[in-house]
Amino acid sequence: MAVDGVHLLEHIQTPAIVVARGQVVFANAAAKTLLGAHILGQDVRIAIRDPRAVAVILGEGGGNAKVSGLSVGSSVWEVDCKVLGVGERLVTLYDLSVQVSTARAHADFVANASHELRTPLATVLGYVETLMNPKAGGDETTRERFLNTIRHEALRMQSLISDLMSLSRIEAVKHEVPSEKIEMVALAREVAGEFRSENSVAVSANCDVAVVLGDRGQLAQVMRNLMDNALKYGRKEAPVQVALEATPTGWLLVTVHDDGDGIAPEHLPRLTERFYRADTSRSRAAGGTGLGLSIVKHIVERHRGRFDIASRQGAGTTASMMLPLRKD
Repeated sequence: MAVDGVHLLEHIQTPAIVVARGQVVFANAAAKTLLGAHILGQDVRIAIRDPRAVAVILGEGGGNAKVSGLSVGSSVWEVDCKVLGVGERLVTLYDLSVQVSTARAHADFVANASHELRTPLATVLGYVETLMNPKAGGDETTRERFLNTIRHEALRMQSLISDLMSLSRIEAVKHEVPSEKIEMVALAREVAGEFRSENSVAVSANCDVAVVLGDRGQLAQVMRNLMDNALKYGRKEAPVQVALEATPTGWLLVTVHDDGDGIAPEHLPRLTERFYRADTSRSRAAGGTGLGLSIVKHIVERHRGRFDIASRQGAGTTASMMLPLRKD
């Protein structure tokens, strides 16, 4: 390969190697970072330990192959081989991990959403068919019980569709930094007032005013979701504690604490995954869609903040978010 070509390859970010007579004779910085500096002078079958990739590289006409695990176990790479001359090959490596992960997440999301909708829909259809039977439909007690179940399942589907639409709207604007001035102490107290008919929600703050740049509707949704969760899973006689703390470092810490049973440690890393539930039966009975914390995480990330959940079994759960305070 010409010297100018080698010089050019050295400065591209895509991993590239040149193979001559089965040995690696050149590797740019990106390739050395990926495969290790020791690959220079090494047999390509040892440098890239994948039979499909090796078959393409050592074959007659070049080509490409998709391989797994070149960087980490879950990574996916495309190996592209071009024939430069007799026994000489240019091999470039393209990381497909993000695309593959996104496609897998999309497929999982569609499958989960379909399952979540199919279950209540099947219940509704089953009860409707029963009510259409004159014997069952003519009994007032049975009819009322079945209609209450149908209403519950219909409301559950309505909530799920509403949350799915919320996620879609949030993802559509996730790269747009919100710029409206939002006073969070007043917002927290306003949202807490929506739950007066249920267990009380106590709001405290170390400041009178805490202004962030944000989307008021989305931040209200975050507060609403976190308070609603705390009320569902906390002890009935214990109020939910909401605290806002403006820190000297320019952040606003918002915590929502309940005195419920807590969450087992193995569930904590997955709580913000779509449709993940630590307690499936209890969540569905309480009307949960499995999307609330995923929505919270997406909104907080859009606001350039951080979200976390801490819990200890028997000692309750604390959801916390950090938002950057507006600089005057």
